[in-house]
Amino acid sequence: MKHLLTALLLVTTLVSAAPPEDFTVRAAAGKGSFTLKEARGKFVALHFLLKTECPLCLKHTRDYFAKSATLPNVTQVFLKPDADGEIEAWAKKLPAEDLAKNPIYRDPYAKLAKAFDIPDGYKFHGQVVHYPATILIGPDGKEVFRHVGKSNADRLSFEALAAKVAELSK
Repeated sequence: MKHLLTALLLVTTLVSAAPPEDFTVRAAAGKGSFTLKEARGKFVALHFLLKTECPLCLKHTRDYFAKSATLPNVTQVFLKPDADGEIEAWAKKLPAEDLAKNPIYRDPYAKLAKAFDIPDGYKFHGQVVHYPATILIGPDGKEVFRHVGKSNADRLSFEALAAKVAELSK
């Protein structure tokens, strides 16, 4: 019986949970939220940004803000695991009008990152956080592509996302 329980525990720890079919995240600065099911029919790019002050996250986000109008069939969702105040302070470094169109959403304690099986263990600014990642959800609500960076500088470029969307839209 003991061996059966041990085997059962091993199997349950090896089986990863499926990513959520729906979720809602709230904007960190201002009001609003994003619900995945409400975006059905479009692609959704989930950008898992790093915790704390991150200049490369700012650069990545600004680049996507500047180019996102060229991909109108993709909803860009930027997620940070920081507390509201930390996200608000960080977000003030982004253009206000772009931020109004593309809010930064909260992923408290990186629960959504964990649900999508984004690996953690990345050492950053004296903390251990999840790796930077972009997950592309298809118009049917299912994950169709993912990029998990090996470091803070390893991000999915806007051009690479646009090429992937074009490929998947054929």
